[in-house]
Amino acid sequence: MYLEISNPMDYHVALYIRLSKEDENEGPSQSVQNQESLLREFVQQHRLSVFDTYVDDGWSGTSFDRPSFQRMIGDIETKKVNMVITKDLSRLGRDYIMTGHYMERYFPEHRVRYISLLDGIDTGVDSTANDITPFRAIMNDMYAKDISKKIKSVKRDKQRKGQFIGGKPMYGYKMHPTEKNKIVIDEEVAPVVRRIFALALSGMSCRKIATTLNEEGIPTPATYCGWKVGNPGPYTGLWSSERISEMLKNETYIGNMVQGRMVKISYKSKKCLRQSPENWVVVEGTHEPIIDPETFQKVQMLVNSRKHTRSRTYDFLLKGLIFCHECGYPMAVLNRKNAAGEDRLFFVCRTYQRFTKAGVCTCHSIKEETVNEAVLAKVREVCQTYLNPDRLSPIAQEVVENASKESSCEAEMQALQSKITALTTNLDQMYMDRLNGLLSEEDFQRIYQKVKLDRTVLEDRLKSLQEQAKQPVNTEEKAKALVKQFLDSVLTSRELLVSLIERVELTEEKEVIIKFRFHELEAIS
Repeated sequence: MYLEISNPMDYHVALYIRLSKEDENEGPSQSVQNQESLLREFVQQHRLSVFDTYVDDGWSGTSFDRPSFQRMIGDIETKKVNMVITKDLSRLGRDYIMTGHYMERYFPEHRVRYISLLDGIDTGVDSTANDITPFRAIMNDMYAKDISKKIKSVKRDKQRKGQFIGGKPMYGYKMHPTEKNKIVIDEEVAPVVRRIFALALSGMSCRKIATTLNEEGIPTPATYCGWKVGNPGPYTGLWSSERISEMLKNETYIGNMVQGRMVKISYKSKKCLRQSPENWVVVEGTHEPIIDPETFQKVQMLVNSRKHTRSRTYDFLLKGLIFCHECGYPMAVLNRKNAAGEDRLFFVCRTYQRFTKAGVCTCHSIKEETVNEAVLAKVREVCQTYLNPDRLSPIAQEVVENASKESSCEAEMQALQSKITALTTNLDQMYMDRLNGLLSEEDFQRIYQKVKLDRTVLEDRLKSLQEQAKQPVNTEEKAKALVKQFLDSVLTSRELLVSLIERVELTEEKEVIIKFRFHELEAIS
């Protein structure tokens, strides 16, 4: 059935075995024990040396982020393995793109021979079985897609029936001890939920409720469920206003099953997209409520009444660039009035702002304009190496000298003279209209005085320009003014700051740390 392996001593074999929950439906032939027995029999017949056996039990073939598979890849990288054997191609994977990547590129580049027993695939020899491998991979992928559609359809049907299909019920509930897909009240934490709604009904904000729970040391939903956080942050394990707000809006607490808020992109990806509320699956009256509908509706009105007060945003020079040095999170900006009643923006640490009483970080409060001045001073200092005023002044002076003094004012003087002539013509025409009886004396005097005043203003401006044209121009001073104006406008440009600066960090001692995008500028600073 199989081709002979002429040099078995040259190979260090990896036996790879995979079994997913969907594969179990295909019968006992797909069991881990059966796969291993088949692979062991093959290596014994061909006197091959097995380096290790890699088993991924319960892992889908649409993902290659499997622990044993990745361990095998690591051994290939370290040259401990140079032959991979599977029962069939679907054991390697059901994503035809990634399967093709490993078969056509990765294994050949790492001098790894791949054998699929039941498919007759052996990359170490030329055969027609190898030629149709891409089509086998596509068929395996289509099988996985078909299975995914069937599972998705079954889950959607359960959601429409009000059956709970999630991993963990909403905080305040737990799985029914005997009935599948049903939730019941968790009396251990249900009082916390009722208290949260009572505090909200009393007018307390979400942030204040979170602060109160943190001060009392009440475990968060994640802590209570024992969820492990992959990348813990400075306020991991603390209640947040976002969590409280989400709970206050959740209809699960009035007995309605709310599901379908997140949907996977595809059967090949674990990434999920948040759905808009109109696409959620909501079934009423599926379980015992913790909160009565009247209380829930009153809380919704209170939460919605504060929605607009929390949506204010401010535009400032360092927006998106300034971070807290201690906790690493972006700084928040607040608007406060000074003693004179004028609005002033202040930077504060967002972590401190959200979890003040928890002592996670400190305030870092400082005026926005103070930080701006410090940043601009440092940027000006760095940029002056490249935008040297001494080098720019001769260029500006040359431009000034080449520009004729007469031509700089000539256009404006010509425009003024044209307007004065037009107004004089209007005065003459109005006088003739009065003589002919077309314009009353009252209207004539009113219009005449206004037009005459306008003409006098223009004549004064024309006279001033004519005198200025006769005076000598100090080209050096004008050049310096142009250079200063250029540097000031460039260094206060947000576009320039974003291009030069990666981030600005503010320390607890109010020290400003600037991290430039270019190492050359770091050296200068």
